[in-house]
Amino acid sequence: MQTLGRHLIADFFGCDPRVTNHEPAIRRALVAATRKSGATIIGEVFHSFAPQGVTGTVVIAESHVSVHTWPEHGYVSVDIFTCGGLDPRPAFVHLQKALKAREYRTLELVRGVDDDVEAGRSLLPNDVRTFPSLSALRTTKSVMAKQVKPRRGGRSHR
Repeated sequence: MQTLGRHLIADFFGCDPRVTNHEPAIRRALVAATRKSGATIIGEVFHSFAPQGVTGTVVIAESHVSVHTWPEHGYVSVDIFTCGGLDPRPAFVHLQKALKAREYRTLELVRGVDDDVEAGRSLLPNDVRTFPSLSALRTTKSVMAKQVKPRRGGRSHR
């Protein structure tokens, strides 16, 4: 597959509600995370909800980084899509620290061109990385650095 982009989808759990319900803190965290990935920031939009929660997107020349928070549940969802050879993982690592998350779950897709689809080529293990169970944050560097092998039997994960 000719890689055109990398798409990292992350769920953070046990996040500090003082951070996740504070729009300026979320804005600072997302902008700093975006810079850690080496992306070129084009613009940003953030919104606070009543009584709680923040949503925001940083638009980058290479695609986007977005966040949605549920402080009442200690939960934050993040979407990082980078093109042009940028690695989204430094942004992920920065966000987990900034959100003070205790656990996370991620799905990383390597995005590519349709030539492989038209040729009938199936996705290879390197094309999709999934971490289906919650992982303690102390293992982030080792887990994110390793490639997870797919489970046998073709079972899908929630």
